[in-house]
Amino acid sequence: MSLAVLHSRALSGMDAALVTVEVHLANGLPSFTIVGLPETEVKESKDRVRAALLTCQFEFPNRRITVNLAPADLPKESGRFDLPIALGILAASGQIPAGRLPEYEYAGELALTGELRPIRGALAMTYHAAHCGRSFILPEANAAEAALVEQAAVYPAQSLLQVAAHLGGRDALSRFVPDTRHRKPCYPDMREVKGQAQPKRALEVAAAGGHSVLMSGPPGTGKSMLAARFPGILPQMSEAEALESAAMQSLGGMFDVASWKRRPYRAPHHTASAVALVGGGSNPRPGEISIAMHGVLFLDELPEFERHVLEVLREPLESGRITISRAARRADFRAQFQLIAAMNPCPCGYLGHFNGKCRCSPDQIARYRGRISGPLLDRIDVQIEVPAVPQEDLLRQADGETSDAIQERVESARQRQLARQGKPNALLAVSETEALCAPDARGAALLQQAITRLNLSARAYHRVLKVARSIADLAGSETVLPPHIAEAVQYRRMGGLG
Repeated sequence: MSLAVLHSRALSGMDAALVTVEVHLANGLPSFTIVGLPETEVKESKDRVRAALLTCQFEFPNRRITVNLAPADLPKESGRFDLPIALGILAASGQIPAGRLPEYEYAGELALTGELRPIRGALAMTYHAAHCGRSFILPEANAAEAALVEQAAVYPAQSLLQVAAHLGGRDALSRFVPDTRHRKPCYPDMREVKGQAQPKRALEVAAAGGHSVLMSGPPGTGKSMLAARFPGILPQMSEAEALESAAMQSLGGMFDVASWKRRPYRAPHHTASAVALVGGGSNPRPGEISIAMHGVLFLDELPEFERHVLEVLREPLESGRITISRAARRADFRAQFQLIAAMNPCPCGYLGHFNGKCRCSPDQIARYRGRISGPLLDRIDVQIEVPAVPQEDLLRQADGETSDAIQERVESARQRQLARQGKPNALLAVSETEALCAPDARGAALLQQAITRLNLSARAYHRVLKVARSIADLAGSETVLPPHIAEAVQYRRMGGLG
């Protein structure tokens, strides 16, 4: 047989498109050609495959070899096609039987020794393979990750020789059995933050409803500590959320099975580019907002980010997804993250500090705060001040609530939201907000006063309603009452940021 056909997968955004690997051997001058829009990494597989076959004591055909990766208009990248190309050459040259090739899909980068090296995106590829009814053969290092997909039949291999022996019926590969014992994720404890009762309360409200937060305060007041402990008070991840989050991290090549069901926490430096934040590249990859899927994106020193970098967050904060468009292709990535941002109140950082050493002029303060645009601020639900902690509080032993105690209340509030509308309050559409978050008569009158005095936009008005609904859910109230509206309005005006 001079033709072999195998199946693999190419990554295109969150989709793992099926790729048919066709290997043909013909008479003529010896050559090795790969067609089907391969990128540099795929073109280089010719040398890796040749060396791996010879090292494993296989015969490399001294013929005209043509490898077609179909469909031809889909770009192919990375070394994941090494394994199917090598197996195709062996099958087309009659060195292994071709009868079982259609039962599986294959992916793996070959070392020159024939060993299989790990690949990225294994979770997304296995998910689509399982839905097509085929098993997946891939490197052993990716097996635990790929097996997180229910109903997936994963066969890990250490080398090309093992795969060839399996297909030849001599030494069968064993199906990977995942370890279903997952320990509860461990996060830093909110109890370690001394004082700051009001910021802790605001973060509890944000966790309950899935709201974004901006904290303003002098250096050393605990903003970064609060942000790092925020994932620990979020509700525990469901199976669907954990799978979506893991798939996104797998596309970025950074998923660790030990972090299964752990809320991702991403904290890019303020020198990060727009592409690093939202994703991109000639072959689009997810950015920080997508890798933080169902977790936390912490932006410290918010005004220090480039303005155009911050502006790219506006659409994902509204829609929960990002579309990367290029001349030849487009990729869609989910981006349902909770934004936690922190900033100083002025350029020197000490405005409002009890030591009184701030000497910033009103013009300097206005220019500093003006680095954050009004439209972006308008999309941040909760804006709070984190004041300096008095010295007597610092000297006391930590005696606040633990993260577990706060998480228990947050979990109860989130369950009320899921039972009522099937999603967190932050994701409610305008019509749903009007129907589900409407306050009573006294609450409506109070909200009317707040709109007039604070000049709230239509977006800010709806966000106040959503936050008030989350406060009511924490209190176990079916109706949004005046105290809930008052607290929600307070989160739009603290520190003069809103």
